[in-house]
Amino acid sequence: MSEPLATLASMREALDAGAASSVDLVEGCLARARAAQDALHAFAGLREEGARAEAAAADARRASGARRSPLDGLPVAIKDNMVQTGEPTTCASRILEGFVSPYAATVVERLERAGAIPIGRTNMDEFAMGSSTEHSVYGAARNPWDRARTPGGSSGGSAAAVAAGLVPGALGSDTGGSIRQPASLSGVVGLKPTYGRVSRWGLVAFASSLDQIGVMAHTAADCAWLLEAIAGHDPRDSTSLPEPVPRYGETLDGDVSGLVLGLPREYFVEEGVDPEVLSTVRAAVSELERAGAKLREVSLPHTRYAVATYYLIATAEASSNLARYDGVRYGHRAAGVRDLTEMYHRTRSEGFGAEVKRRIVLGTYVLSAGYYDAYYRKAQQVRTLLRRDFEEAFRGCDAIATPTTPETAFRIGSKTADPLTMYLSDVYTVSANLAGIPGISVPCGFAQGLPVGLQLLGRVLDEATLLRIADAFQARTDHHARRPAEAP
Repeated sequence: MSEPLATLASMREALDAGAASSVDLVEGCLARARAAQDALHAFAGLREEGARAEAAAADARRASGARRSPLDGLPVAIKDNMVQTGEPTTCASRILEGFVSPYAATVVERLERAGAIPIGRTNMDEFAMGSSTEHSVYGAARNPWDRARTPGGSSGGSAAAVAAGLVPGALGSDTGGSIRQPASLSGVVGLKPTYGRVSRWGLVAFASSLDQIGVMAHTAADCAWLLEAIAGHDPRDSTSLPEPVPRYGETLDGDVSGLVLGLPREYFVEEGVDPEVLSTVRAAVSELERAGAKLREVSLPHTRYAVATYYLIATAEASSNLARYDGVRYGHRAAGVRDLTEMYHRTRSEGFGAEVKRRIVLGTYVLSAGYYDAYYRKAQQVRTLLRRDFEEAFRGCDAIATPTTPETAFRIGSKTADPLTMYLSDVYTVSANLAGIPGISVPCGFAQGLPVGLQLLGRVLDEATLLRIADAFQARTDHHARRPAEAP
């Protein structure tokens, strides 16, 4: 095929028209992924043999009239913290080198049941701890719009792969903005569902009360297909919600007339935000108003505490979750050790990178005797206040609109020496994770030639409204249709 088909919908149309086979689509994605790897580092690894076999099986199903779903035969990518049977899973960390999973994550099972074909694992910040995909054993991922800049993180490999047209859709995980922030910086759509909407079984844990698997694609419509395939109750995940999954695609009617968008005054301040990003987001909100939405100012008064609260809770949970990596059962084990204590110490020292170590130390500190009440317990109390802020705001609006990030993609290396500045990249996104509500970032324009994202936040389990608004916005604009000049 002369040009890559960028969206799941366009690939589906090509299959239905007989203009392409699943084998053609998979081979095209694999070829582009290989060609772009040195430039973008979007992938941690490709599963070429397995993907080709699954593509051939999809073509056979189509020939027999046994199509499974709209995703049947379409290539996708999976972030390197979701296990796949017989495939490596490393979380971009040396400490999991050599680990091959004996089972598949629920989301992978459900994608495969729908007929989607994972072609590879995408690069990420080590154990999803970062906002730039620079903390990776595979090297920093790069933004297709400007390869000197980050695609965001921690799901930066997924964002870069979709933005560059290497795959039409990908899974990511979002603990404090790790889907929405890279989606914004890379110019794609990224959706974090309600906590519990999508099973976390088989997702390597970072912060268990915050982690959520979500989807990335060029369009809200494609995200609706992906979310519908992976969402739903899973008895293997105790946090999974036993709620029916809507037919998300059927809600995309292009009509936002009468919907009320809340504009939180705490998010639309000039301090700490690129003025061009803010003006671009305001213009996007105005476009939705012209489409029939109503605007209303709301307040989220505890927003100023969100980043501090997040980094106390997330690091505490990371400290607990990452204690299992000790060199005993799987992954890296230090060589030449004299006793068990030395093995633990050296294995973890050699296996974890600097950012992961920083967060483990901070999390251990806030959980320690004498500091638990002052830090961790207090953070959980503030988390309750943040959730109540959203509950109150949603009494007067159907969704909340904000910038996704305070700036466009920043240069690789520009923030690594200042972790606090890096953490502020999540200032607009962490509150949704703390409150457990869904959020989506949709491309809404450009600043200095780089993508800007509009974030929409919704009520618990109301992903359908967010997708509906995002789809209506994309029907009236073409920001999502633009492609980076440097993409392969």
